[in-house]
Amino acid sequence: MKTISHWIGGKPVESASGRFGPVYNPATGAQEKQVGFASVDEVDAAVANAKSAYESWGSASLAKRTAILFKYRELLDAHRDEIAELITAEHGKVHSDALGEVARGMEIVELACGIADKLKGELSTQVSTRVDVASIRQPLGVVAGITPFNFPAMVPMWMFPLAIACGNAFVLKPSEKDPSASFRLAELASEAGLPDGVLNIVQGDKVAVDRLLEHPDVVAVSFVGSTPIAKYIQLKGVEHDKRVQALGGAKNHMLVLPDADLDFAADQAINAAYGSAGERCMAVSVVVAVGDTGDELVGKIAERAKNLRIGPGDDPASEMGPLITREHRDKVASYVAGAAAQGAEVVVDGTGYSVDGHEDGFFLGVSLLDRVPVTADAYKDEIFGPVLCVVRADTYDDAIKLINASRWGNGTAIFTRDGGAARRFQLEVQAGMVGINVPIPVPVGYHSFGGWKDSLFGDLHIYGNDGIAFYTQGKVITTRWPDPADAGINLGFPSHS
Repeated sequence: MKTISHWIGGKPVESASGRFGPVYNPATGAQEKQVGFASVDEVDAAVANAKSAYESWGSASLAKRTAILFKYRELLDAHRDEIAELITAEHGKVHSDALGEVARGMEIVELACGIADKLKGELSTQVSTRVDVASIRQPLGVVAGITPFNFPAMVPMWMFPLAIACGNAFVLKPSEKDPSASFRLAELASEAGLPDGVLNIVQGDKVAVDRLLEHPDVVAVSFVGSTPIAKYIQLKGVEHDKRVQALGGAKNHMLVLPDADLDFAADQAINAAYGSAGERCMAVSVVVAVGDTGDELVGKIAERAKNLRIGPGDDPASEMGPLITREHRDKVASYVAGAAAQGAEVVVDGTGYSVDGHEDGFFLGVSLLDRVPVTADAYKDEIFGPVLCVVRADTYDDAIKLINASRWGNGTAIFTRDGGAARRFQLEVQAGMVGINVPIPVPVGYHSFGGWKDSLFGDLHIYGNDGIAFYTQGKVITTRWPDPADAGINLGFPSHS
């Protein structure tokens, strides 16, 4: 059985801890690989390599850094199908979705290619007599990233390309459930000419996470995952004097006003709720139907949901693949099984779904719950699966109050033809990312990604300008030079006069 190893100092390093985790093919349910879990010593070795590499990389010219990043982007483009296949094999998402993940990750590589412009400082001359003040940004040193299973290539690329472009060295701890994609990203970075030790990967579990949070040479930590773990990362990181950005969970609402195009809204609700089997922190998990739109909208969503093609991610006919593990599938199914007892109407029940020839795979059909009480578990919890809840609201004001009462504030959307209502919504809603007739408003690479409330811990969002600020520290330089005329010296160009 193949073992996924660490990547330390520019080469694969087999784990010596004696601890391993299984890596499954979610479409078949079979364990096809294993991943070695890092010990404290192995994490320390990765950090030591990063610290050593930073000594030269941190002072490398912007021209050198960007030349490597341009080559890296070229290699990613050439290998995007291969990376997508690794994602499909270990995560389960359909190939087209995996390709989209790689493309969105490459946006941040492209942003990093333009880092020379982003790191330009500021200069104020003559703030006092012959005194100038300049502001510059410099790298931090060794920084770390801890990433989730649902986007095994994209989320790491949200972090390390920008971090290394800014001059830092990076240690990545990817999800142990689907580790191969990030390992391939590291191999391609090395092929692009990235010096050994600038990017390292330690596979593992909580042992590796805690050591990165405690290690005195790790200056900053980026995290994407669930809210409970994000809170833990923030508290433990700050306890050990680290700069932390920790992105947590979500319960994203999509508000549909009576004037909306209901066919368009239903199409977008399907895409946003069930794409990637609902395993997205930006998935729409609640539709808020305002006024008399509810019955018609639910009918349209149900009609579409029943016709979705669910199957292995490597089958071109599949529109949705399996969930990541058997345990997660069963947990998601439990929310549907218990929904009616908590007052919801089960319109489409996806539990008990299986795919011919893949009966042991981690498949779950899509589910649609209507008239879900806000006290129901299906509404209160982040399900992270293909379950869409519909709640009813009499008015826009009732709907906005309901959305803003949520403990999360990651993303939200409104569907309407009314520009005034849309403008009011974007200002009043308490969420970090807002879509107007766009169900999954994930920002492009040059704008930052992040939510509010229990969806973000730390002050700065990820990638974009916030990401650059997170991976650098500011320095202000005040200078005064004596005027040559004051000293009686003339440094002008020699002349015969």
